[in-house]
Amino acid sequence: MTSDVSKNATANRKWSRADIPDQNGRVAVVTGANTGLGYHTAAALAFRGAHVVLAVRNLEKGNAALARIVAAAGRNAQQVDVTLQQLDLSSLGSVRAAAAALRSTYPRIDLLINNAGVMWTPRQVTEDGFEMQFGTNHLGHFALTGLLLDRLLPVRGSRVVTVSSLGHRIRAAIHFDDLQWERGYDRVAAYGQSKLANLLFTYELQHRLAADPKANTIAVAAHPGGSNTELARHLPRIVRPLSNIFGPVLFQSAEMGALPTLRAAADPSVEGGQYYGPDGFAEQRGHPKLVQSSAASHDEELQRRLWAVSEELTGVHFPV
Repeated sequence: MTSDVSKNATANRKWSRADIPDQNGRVAVVTGANTGLGYHTAAALAFRGAHVVLAVRNLEKGNAALARIVAAAGRNAQQVDVTLQQLDLSSLGSVRAAAAALRSTYPRIDLLINNAGVMWTPRQVTEDGFEMQFGTNHLGHFALTGLLLDRLLPVRGSRVVTVSSLGHRIRAAIHFDDLQWERGYDRVAAYGQSKLANLLFTYELQHRLAADPKANTIAVAAHPGGSNTELARHLPRIVRPLSNIFGPVLFQSAEMGALPTLRAAADPSVEGGQYYGPDGFAEQRGHPKLVQSSAASHDEELQRRLWAVSEELTGVHFPV
């Protein structure tokens, strides 16, 4: 009886930063770590002892984030181990350069957290001619993961965590006939495509990792619910007044929004191919729990097809 009560209490307890195990000796690379979800993810891991690499596009903002993390550590500032790596996910050249620098510095990587992203941008293309949201959110992270994966594969307990969004359900499909939205642009649907791609990538990567007997790595996904971050800067003007009114109800802090990513990265009970999000109404806010993604994200033919196209577009092939 006592044992059952104890198990139920544990199952019902809300997962929080206090549940992050000791991270000493672990190396974590977090993309987009200078602000929002990425900043809070990086800070929480650093405070638990991980060596954290802030992989950021803007080094000035990255240095400011690094200083904030050190300052927030207070008396423990000397124990916080954080460094910077320049990374622009909208440029495959930058991705390759960053991966080369990381490979030369770190013979092992425990956590690769694919967090950076853009949302609802006006029509733009990356340096390589990809639609900005698809190129940054999916292809940039696909290439980075492929170029770093052999640094994770031998490491027991290593993980690739990719941040998706509730947007993967909103007007989301993979438009293979027009991946770059050259025949007409819809910023919401383009974002949905990129976030669906994040999940298709995660699940296909997990299939490949599970089939490789030498791989010690798992692939996991997470989403922050509705979080108050800089991603919302491209909200259409017509929506902004509604966001100002309902934002406090619908959106939680970036610190809370980072919890699903942190659980996916650090909870020892996490398994490959799982997806974590908030436990509140419509997964908009709350503490992290195991959630379900759309049926489209679990379409294995779609996963394989996107993988093949992503290899072709990036020129990156995975060692699994």
